[in-house]
Amino acid sequence: MAGNLSNPTFTFNLKIAKFDIHPKAIYPVFMAGALIYVFSLVCNGIILGLIITQRSLHKPMFYILFSLPLTDLIGITVGLPRVLVDILTETNDVYYPTCVFQAFLLHIYACSIPFLLAAMSVDRYIAICKPLRYNSIMTPCKICGIISLAWGLDFVLILVLFSLQSRMVKCKSFITNVYCDNASLLLLSCGGDLTVNNIYGLFITAFIQISSILIQLFSYTQILITCIKQTHADSKVKALNTCIAQIATFSLFEIVSTVAPLSYRIPSISSNAQKICGLMIYTVLPTVNPVIYGMKTKDIRIALLLVLKKYKVSPRKNTFVVKNRK
Repeated sequence: MAGNLSNPTFTFNLKIAKFDIHPKAIYPVFMAGALIYVFSLVCNGIILGLIITQRSLHKPMFYILFSLPLTDLIGITVGLPRVLVDILTETNDVYYPTCVFQAFLLHIYACSIPFLLAAMSVDRYIAICKPLRYNSIMTPCKICGIISLAWGLDFVLILVLFSLQSRMVKCKSFITNVYCDNASLLLLSCGGDLTVNNIYGLFITAFIQISSILIQLFSYTQILITCIKQTHADSKVKALNTCIAQIATFSLFEIVSTVAPLSYRIPSISSNAQKICGLMIYTVLPTVNPVIYGMKTKDIRIALLLVLKKYKVSPRKNTFVVKNRK
């Protein structure tokens, strides 16, 4: 790789695109972004904390779900803070190895979501369509296998993607996006043959999308058929409610991941708007996902309420008092 970076016009100290923001709007924009980040950090942290500490959530479904807020934290932490720092300091410098690391983690994040949602849909399919065999099918070993497969496949696909990118000779020093990604890193090359990179990029995009959609389509179709066959209305509602959060998250992911590419193909959209669209997948999903799961997953709501009931704020003192339980 070192040999590919030996061109005299290439430097490790790169310049990166930045938002065109009026000086008076810098602090309001920074504060808004910081509040989004803190909100996401707290909400995803609560979901993770509940799954770790509450025995009622020590179930296969939540072992798989644990990966979702974890990857959301990775996505927003890697993507948003450095953009906010650039806005506040009005700088646009980035160190090449840091840029590559950010791009790698952002791609790991974006590609992990479809795999994780597919894994969660399989869990719901077994729980609803084969309830009597659920515990025998979803054993700890199989759960670990499903999670390892989702993360492992994601890691290998992205590792190959960046290995192909690293072989290109670099001779430019400007990142065209406000964050580092594979496409921006490829644009640093000296115009070599990118055919293999483009074909592989299209392949993994198609593979991830098609495999995830097919698995989820099969799972939720079977769940819908099972619900229709149910004679009790309460059973139908309960079964469907367990899937709403996953379906909402998947729909949101597809929307935000489609908006960014489309925005760059519409000339009338401003440069700032295009950059915001590009950031949406790393900000909207990590911010909205924990709210969706907090509102639509009954077990999480109950676990959160039980934790909150353990503590009450004394009206006379500004301290938290633990309720005594017998």
